[in-house]
Amino acid sequence: MPDVFADLVGQDEAVVELRRAAAAAAAVLRAGAADRAPAPRTADPAESADADASGGVDPSAGMTHAWIFTGPPGSGRSVAARAFAAALQCVHGTGCGECPGCRTTMGGTHADVRLVVPEGLSIGVGEMRALVLRAASTPSGGRWQVVVIEDADRLTEAAGNALLKAIEEPPPRTVFLLCAPSTHPDDISVTIRSRCRVVPLRQPPADAVAEVLARRDGIAPDVAQWAAAAAQGHVGRARRLARDPEARKRREAVLAVPRRLTGVGAAFDAASALIEAAEAEAEASVTDADTTERAALETALGAGGTGRGASGAIRGAAGQLKELEKRQKSRATRAQRDALDRALVDLAGFYRDALTMALRAPVAPVHTDTAALAGAGAQKWDAEGSLRRLEAVLACRAAIEANVKPRIAVEAMMLALWKG
Repeated sequence: MPDVFADLVGQDEAVVELRRAAAAAAAVLRAGAADRAPAPRTADPAESADADASGGVDPSAGMTHAWIFTGPPGSGRSVAARAFAAALQCVHGTGCGECPGCRTTMGGTHADVRLVVPEGLSIGVGEMRALVLRAASTPSGGRWQVVVIEDADRLTEAAGNALLKAIEEPPPRTVFLLCAPSTHPDDISVTIRSRCRVVPLRQPPADAVAEVLARRDGIAPDVAQWAAAAAQGHVGRARRLARDPEARKRREAVLAVPRRLTGVGAAFDAASALIEAAEAEAEASVTDADTTERAALETALGAGGTGRGASGAIRGAAGQLKELEKRQKSRATRAQRDALDRALVDLAGFYRDALTMALRAPVAPVHTDTAALAGAGAQKWDAEGSLRRLEAVLACRAAIEANVKPRIAVEAMMLALWKG
């Protein structure tokens, strides 16, 4: 089995930094420093320089208690965080991939690794307070208590404050790993950022993505190369395109949009089709989980029971069922927006191809199977028209991220694409 960093595609510099930090963490444990937090505790350059000058740990290689992994979608933020968590739990301190610590962490079953994956639009303060409380406990395995928060940019203000307090006064053996698109204040608060070390990730090249798809997933090299290019460096998206025929059909429908924009009515029809496709994809992705969760809760509350008080118990559980429905609705909304965003990324790739062809830039197209259509568009719209259309798609993504109703944002985008 390869080591835990093997699937972190195209991030050589980050891997080197994380390996050094894991080795430093192992050295801390070997030195018996179980009663104090890792040093240095802050990512402040001045404090790190002081520590180095005074004979402390080299700030480029040492361990710290809070990290932020940043990068564009698909760069592997959560992959890096999980791999680093496994390296911290590795009995060798290297992330060997073979020991129980590595295997259980990567498998999601390690008792001392808490993984927060937001299912809804945000991470609330109640969930964060409970997590911080659990994270303060002593590691059962004798190494580190690790908290991995995917999509930390979805923390509410109150949840962020609860996390900040824990980061400011960390328990001796607890490490916080946060994943966010960037360190911009819109994504992560300035105060949290100032107490964390940042690991920037980049969009991996298509060749590196294709290599990992072929090696790890057994996908044919030509299919892997096509999927990696079409996914624009997004590893998860590339795997989905390579293995899921339905995902390829949805992509083909999205890339057919430019041909359909022949008038105002056609623009609104295309918007409706895009929204409905995203809703259908989202519903398919959450239906099974919703049904299983509801059945489990009803059983726990006494549904189907025949004993005394069983019917009364289920009647009194209306509040809990309502809360479950609220969480599931939030998850469905998030799934719909994610599906719509994937479609918009594909559409942006098409207009990017048209722009590069209009400029005669020496770069390969994102969508090789629609290169001819993009070339025709480039001749019809020229570079300026292609750029305006690309900007309309990117503006739609930004509007939806700012909580504009998806249908309104998509309809406005389709009209802009039609008018040019």
